[in-house]
Amino acid sequence: MLVEFNTLPETARVWIYQCSRSFSEDELVDIRSEIDVFLQNWTAHGNDLNAGYEIKYKRFIVIALDQNSQSATGCSIDASVHFIQALEKKYDVLLLDKMNVSYKQGDFVAYKSLLDFKAMAKQKAVSKNTIVFNNLVTNKGEYLEHWEVPASESWHVRFL
Repeated sequence: MLVEFNTLPETARVWIYQCSRSFSEDELVDIRSEIDVFLQNWTAHGNDLNAGYEIKYKRFIVIALDQNSQSATGCSIDASVHFIQALEKKYDVLLLDKMNVSYKQGDFVAYKSLLDFKAMAKQKAVSKNTIVFNNLVTNKGEYLEHWEVPASESWHVRFL
């Protein structure tokens, strides 16, 4: 069952899918509609899942699930991965590749391979103060507090 993202508890499980590029306004309209339909029908063993989402910076799809009412199962998680894979194919983007890093350059969100990010760190093109997106957060509370942070406060610090 689709619910408003902001109504979900801080304990809600989150999945963050970073896009290899920004979505266009037209794509965002379609993607929101597709996510709405998916989440309205997302179930685990026939039980509705209370889930919401938001799209940040036109490139991060953040899905949150209130597991207090019904937890995700292997099948429901597989369904969500298949849904994201379908978005990748339809919009010719990467959303599931965890070997890439997104970070801020001013107001712009950059997207680089992990190898390129490491090289940039060696060249001092990024620093401990560079704002990075920690897509490894696991719940809404962590997402709100520790997703968009200086590299010094994220796993990215190991490269600096």
